[in-house]
Amino acid sequence: MNAITPVRDYIAIPSDQDLALRRFVEGRLMGLRINRYSWWTHARELADFFLPRRYKWLVTPNQMGRGSPINQHILDSTPTLSARNLAAGIMYGISNPTAPWFRLRFGRVDSTQTGPISVWLYQVEEILNRIFQESNFYQALAVLYFDLVIFGTASMLIYEDFDNVINCVNPCFGEFYADVNHKLNMNDVFYREFTYTVAQTVERWGIENVSQAVATLYMDPTGSGRTREIVVAHAIEPNDNARRFGVPAHFKYREVYWEWGGSASPQGGSSYTPGLLEKRGFNEAPHLTPRWDTVANDAYGRSPAMDALPDTKQLQLQVRRQAQGIDKQVNPPLIADLQLKNQPASMIPGGVTYIAGMMSSPNPGMTPVYGNWRIELAPMTENLELVRNRVKQTFFNDLFQAASQFPTRSNITAYEWNMRKAESLVMLGPVVHRLNLELLSRAVERTFGICARGNLLPPAPEEVQGQELSIQFISMLSVAQEAARTSGIQELFQIVTGLAPLDPASVDKIDIDYALERYNYLRGNDPRLIRGDKAVASIRQARQQQQQQQMQQEQAMQAVPGMAKAANDLSQTDPSAGALGQMLGRAA
Repeated sequence: MNAITPVRDYIAIPSDQDLALRRFVEGRLMGLRINRYSWWTHARELADFFLPRRYKWLVTPNQMGRGSPINQHILDSTPTLSARNLAAGIMYGISNPTAPWFRLRFGRVDSTQTGPISVWLYQVEEILNRIFQESNFYQALAVLYFDLVIFGTASMLIYEDFDNVINCVNPCFGEFYADVNHKLNMNDVFYREFTYTVAQTVERWGIENVSQAVATLYMDPTGSGRTREIVVAHAIEPNDNARRFGVPAHFKYREVYWEWGGSASPQGGSSYTPGLLEKRGFNEAPHLTPRWDTVANDAYGRSPAMDALPDTKQLQLQVRRQAQGIDKQVNPPLIADLQLKNQPASMIPGGVTYIAGMMSSPNPGMTPVYGNWRIELAPMTENLELVRNRVKQTFFNDLFQAASQFPTRSNITAYEWNMRKAESLVMLGPVVHRLNLELLSRAVERTFGICARGNLLPPAPEEVQGQELSIQFISMLSVAQEAARTSGIQELFQIVTGLAPLDPASVDKIDIDYALERYNYLRGNDPRLIRGDKAVASIRQARQQQQQQQMQQEQAMQAVPGMAKAANDLSQTDPSAGALGQMLGRAA
């Protein structure tokens, strides 16, 4: 009996719109590859000297040597550590996972004020912050910052996730391509190539959507075919020509996946059926591709690592030369008497080599080639330290390491400490502004949209429904300044408290309601701690009515003893006495 090869029950047939879109994205991918070529080659050199594990030279499937050592150019880790320090400083300077770093605003109303709109904004912020904490957002953000410091351009994808609301993916440089929009303020086109195993491809898109070659490997009864890899191409771009490509026009962006190549020609173009693995639309941009610094209409940015590359090359070369010098000094090349040839000689510490005529000759039987000359390592070490410091300064380490840069005191204030750390963000102002625009604002908008469509947000007030919200980013400097202003309010209340016993009228100059609202705003507390004007007016009105009722009761209680005394006096009075009695007597 012959074995029967399993076949698919259903095969997805591509439509004319799918075929047109496939031709379009393939052509655009080839054009983006040409535009990226110079950045791609430069990035390889950066990866060799700074971050070799976050770069792909060629997206090739079924590579057997992925785990081999690839950091052969790195002898001194100072450049990599300096880049890591800069990435960590940016992470905790503008998107600190342990503190609020953004606020939502509706017009002039934000989440620190009172009222139903502020309370709703604060609740939405809490939900977004919780999602960022419980998902892999901050882990992906840390990887992005490290890539950005090295390559000048980094990428992160934010997708919906059933378990954690969002799931973030970090394509590495060499996998993705980018193109800038007509405003030149952000990358809105994102293409990439990546490898997927046959099992991953079928599990994600279904066996009916893959090519026959992939389906055959997947249905191999031995199971070995499922571990084979293919190259998958991926495109995210603005959804223009929506009718031509079959993506609903209300989506701002479209996303396409297709099988791009195999092990034979991974970069040569498509070698599979012309259909698509997936085609869908997005209301917000799921791709974030920020740049460190830009020139003209370049889609890829410049980075501090590009500036530090010459010093880094010098550092690695000098470290190699210093190590060779130490090696020659510790284990020098030797010259020996000819009679020692083919004779046993000991080179171990404390070893002895016996030769004839040693006592009669003034020259030693064996001596270093360099004689008594010794390599001067101190000047070389000093020069190495100068190069290391230049690398650290290029990566702004002197700005972010405030704790070790300045002498500290035991009575240093939190405001002064935050001011020292916030100085680094001032020096990086243009970069911070660009990251707010190209990265953080789009991440908040994307997550907010996912939550809104998933009914994860509380009902919005009527004034907010259908309206645009804005995002305000909170820097360490602004937080420190606002916290410092609260000390003035505290001092004012202390002065008034001291004057009140001497002049009670001095309290009348203080608007206590506004002072409490302002203090709560500057501290960034929950706006629900302060009641709204209507609730306060209702409470005060009820208190006033209660006080009036209490006063009336007290007045009534004071009137009762007087009325009882008058009645008692009247009962004890002689009717014949007084004017009334005299008048009655005359009448009789």
